[in-house]
Amino acid sequence: MDTHSPITADDEALILDSVDRFLETHVRPHAHALEHDDIYPTEIVERMKELGLFGCLIAPEYGGLGLSTSTYARIVERIAAVWMSVSGIINSHLIMAAAIQRHGTPAQRAAFLPRMASGELRGGIGLTEPDCGTDLQAIRTSARREGEVWVVNGRKTWITNSLHGNCLALLVKTDPAATPRHRGMSLLIAEKGPGFTVARKLEKLGYRGIDTCELTFDDYRVPADRLIGGTPGRGLQQILSGLELGRINVAARGVGVADAALRESVAYAQTRHSFGKPICEHQAIQLKLGDMATRVEAARLLTARAAASYDRGERCDMEAGMAKLFATEAAVENSLEAMRIHGGYGYSREYNVERLYRDAPLLAIGEGTNEMQRIIIAKQLIARNPA
Repeated sequence: MDTHSPITADDEALILDSVDRFLETHVRPHAHALEHDDIYPTEIVERMKELGLFGCLIAPEYGGLGLSTSTYARIVERIAAVWMSVSGIINSHLIMAAAIQRHGTPAQRAAFLPRMASGELRGGIGLTEPDCGTDLQAIRTSARREGEVWVVNGRKTWITNSLHGNCLALLVKTDPAATPRHRGMSLLIAEKGPGFTVARKLEKLGYRGIDTCELTFDDYRVPADRLIGGTPGRGLQQILSGLELGRINVAARGVGVADAALRESVAYAQTRHSFGKPICEHQAIQLKLGDMATRVEAARLLTARAAASYDRGERCDMEAGMAKLFATEAAVENSLEAMRIHGGYGYSREYNVERLYRDAPLLAIGEGTNEMQRIIIAKQLIARNPA
């Protein structure tokens, strides 16, 4: 069932215009320096709170904007086209919010969603561990029940929003002996406290400015009423539904990065001259620009289709997988082509295409690798089309 309040085309235009003005005024002038020095964009985050972006998918009854996923995808595309890292600040946060909104108890929704909508709580998702990434059922972080608390021990890594954020949807094993394994997995609302330690910030090729960390949990105690849904053993299903939203977000980021690479290339090709004319008049450059533009539009349409399916409450792992696969590969290909069009200047930090080239590969890896997306797509094709 669609849980979002409908908005008109005029409403969406106003929202997107506000986002565009925010990006041009508060993000674009600072993105280059903040990214170069790997500095967390604190002032940008405060502006995002004021715009309501931390609550854009949270229902109005909890203080959110209640936007559709389709509108959200267009917002993410715009943010990523200016500085992709900023879109990550709200992605993990909103996956956690979606898990609480869809699966949490009434008390959990009332206690946490208003604080998440305002940005007072900035969340993330604690899934990946040093010995498991794609195979989430192999996690080792455990939570044992002791009276009115869960006691958590283990490690997580590559966790976005874990240094400057203050809570996680933490995937744990509450019954390590369960068969099948997913029946022993649960999802906790984990606010920072004693025993929850940020061990180190991870240095990255791209996606800089946003915090990505390794975490340790040593007898970290979580109140029993923070188990999402209140019933153990449902954590994997709860987070997998949120990952569909995450893949739509990453697809939208791919569209944004691919589009930014195209725009930079179109502008540069008209000002750079070789052999007595702008390079945009050379057929070799025209072929590149034509392919780049087509990839952007195809990626945008796939992302819009997946977002619309999610809004209708339909299962959309195949649609989200297709969008994520194509859009992120488009980002990788367009960023490389942009660098080639810019020639030596594209390899310089003076130009934005160098940053796009470093940011794009993450999108092909994060929220499930593109190899995994191909497998998901193929399995769903078989399941939906039995012989």
